[in-house]
Amino acid sequence: MGNGLFNPLSLLDLIVPLVVGVLCGYLLRNRKLPRLENVSLAVIVILIFSLGFGIGSNNQLISALPQVGLQALVISTLAIAFSIIFVKAGKRLVRA
Repeated sequence: MGNGLFNPLSLLDLIVPLVVGVLCGYLLRNRKLPRLENVSLAVIVILIFSLGFGIGSNNQLISALPQVGLQALVISTLAIAFSIIFVKAGKRLVRA
């Protein structure tokens, strides 16, 4: 696993927990389990807080935030626009 706050994770650091989770879900699929939505929500909130804390404590990232934010806005806007265009084009092709 990555050691330190800013070390990148290796692929195994992400794949192993995913595979273990899938296997546990598969093996326990027929058992009556408690609802995990509240636990999942709590973990997601903690992860979002941790991400925000990491961003807020990094001076270089804070100073680059306006540029990164503008790039994110442009990329997401173009992705949505082209998705709409391709869906409409696909519908026309299927009807033809």
